[in-house]
Amino acid sequence: MPYLALTGGVGGAKLALGLSRLLSPDALRIVANTADDFVHLGLNISPDLDTVMYTLADISNKDLGWGLAEESWQFMEAMERLGGETWFRLGDRDLATHIYRSHWLAEGKQLDEITEDLCRKLGVRHSLFPMTNDRVSTRVNLKDGGQLSFQHYFVRDRCLPEVSGFEFAEIERAKASRPFLEALEEVTGAIIICPSNPFVSVAPLLQLPGVVERIRQSDIPVVAVSPIVGGQAIKGPAAKMMAELGMPRTALAVAAHYADCYGVRHQGGLFTHFVMDQQDIAQEAAVRQLGFKTRVTQTIMQTLEDRVELARQVLAFVD
Repeated sequence: MPYLALTGGVGGAKLALGLSRLLSPDALRIVANTADDFVHLGLNISPDLDTVMYTLADISNKDLGWGLAEESWQFMEAMERLGGETWFRLGDRDLATHIYRSHWLAEGKQLDEITEDLCRKLGVRHSLFPMTNDRVSTRVNLKDGGQLSFQHYFVRDRCLPEVSGFEFAEIERAKASRPFLEALEEVTGAIIICPSNPFVSVAPLLQLPGVVERIRQSDIPVVAVSPIVGGQAIKGPAAKMMAELGMPRTALAVAAHYADCYGVRHQGGLFTHFVMDQQDIAQEAAVRQLGFKTRVTQTIMQTLEDRVELARQVLAFVD
């Protein structure tokens, strides 16, 4: 019974790894957000895609959650001496991935083909694909009236500017990648929304034309795992964004956001299940009132065992 996991970067990659330890390569496909992809120093960078790929290959920097283990930084040191941009750190080993991707894109290959090739060469057994081969760019709208590309907001400016909303440039013209569409047709177990940022990681995956409609036409469970635990995001700026958007920083608010934007199944919408942490058990009844089936468990994933156990809980819940 194939499962499909939709994921952003660090938090989602942790659950994707746990799922990969329980499900065979034939039973799990993983699609990553690419709306935060950008061109930097002439190279095509796919941050979420690479974070998931390195995690599945067991070569990621486990302390940071992103990048490669045992990395060196001579390239960045040389770039700094030349007065080049160094706000987005590219390690020497990581650089090979971006050069490889950029070379083959220039040669006419599609991003999904290149990702499949990279995964094979890095020893990733499970299928990992980008959400689209087309260029989609996350734009962060600021309360002061300005706008930033996502990586400038997230990395260069360290999420300090206050946000008022988000846009995904060119998404209405983009097409879901062929492997993404095939996975939507073939999934029979469940679609699992990993604990990723609802606004800038999950939203572009679901806003690709035709994706939500295809899911709604099926009878497949759609389960979301809350990225908010005890009022905080375990990784990333989701909680800060929620506060600036006038939302409570709670798991309930995440569930309400998903219900408002995409609906729940018994009302003709998308979502069926919601997983939340033990710290938020007091909110479970309110989440159920929104129309979700709920599971309360430990969702903080500090160890490999935590990742596998959360994956086991999610699979048991939807089964």
